Amino acid sequence: MINIGAYNRLKVKKTSDFGVFLDGGEQEILLPKRYVPAGAKPGDELEVFLYHDSENRLIATTDKPKGVAGDILLLKVVDDTEQGAFLDWGLMKDLFVPRSQQMSRMQKGQEYLVRIYIDNLTGRIAATEKIDPYLSNEQLTVKEMDPVEMIIYRRTQLGYVVIINQQHTGLLHFNEVFRTLDIGERLQGFVKKIKEENKIDVVLGQAGYKKVEDESTKILRLLQENNGYLPYHDKSDPEEIYAFFGMSKKTFKMTTGSLYKQHKIEFTQTGIKLVEE
Repeated sequence: MINIGAYNRLKVKKTSDFGVFLDGGEQEILLPKRYVPAGAKPGDELEVFLYHDSENRLIATTDKPKGVAGDILLLKVVDDTEQGAFLDWGLMKDLFVPRSQQMSRMQKGQEYLVRIYIDNLTGRIAATEKIDPYLSNEQLTVKEMDPVEMIIYRRTQLGYVVIINQQHTGLLHFNEVFRTLDIGERLQGFVKKIKEENKIDVVLGQAGYKKVEDESTKILRLLQENNGYLPYHDKSDPEEIYAFFGMSKKTFKMTTGSLYKQHKIEFTQTGIKLVEE
């Protein structure tokens, strides 16, 4: 069984002047000559991506698109017509967004957060800006302290609504970040708290002591790269700490405290100093 809009491992059935034909069960699928690996012959298995060409023929490619069916990602508009917009997703044939699947008319040259899907009527791959119907917190697949991948979805008065693991929504509070985040930006974080009605609070970075250990390595490296001294301490502005270390002031204090207890750094009146071994 083949999956359109996804990667498939298919056997080469026969070769031709146009490329090779792959065994798609009830049909043969062309892999054009320019995509055929050198030496490919009948019986070989190839990993290919399946989609429809401009003439609605099912076709294979060994090129890798920026996303597959089900993915949510930020893509740029390369053309705009009355029927819809076309996005650059890394393949020769651009990804189509029907006008009915746009929140407002897409503009050429702009980037939009979209979800790739298979159209139920045509069976063709397309994209939509209307992502909310595909997100749900009714049955969670995550728990507190789980690491997650986040996509910045939209900005609210409290913080950033994020898409969690392409399935759920959560909130990244403003007091957990110290720079402006862009819509569509991908970040690693973890689930801080699950509230009533399965509302999720998330934070950046990694949970618990593993985060401390990772940040400890970072601080020690930065000290070594700066002659064993850095002018940052518990009175420094949170924005300055985040700009230099890429971590919150809370994490900085927790990490330097751990390093101090391990006798790896010293606190001075103006900063932190590497302990000479």
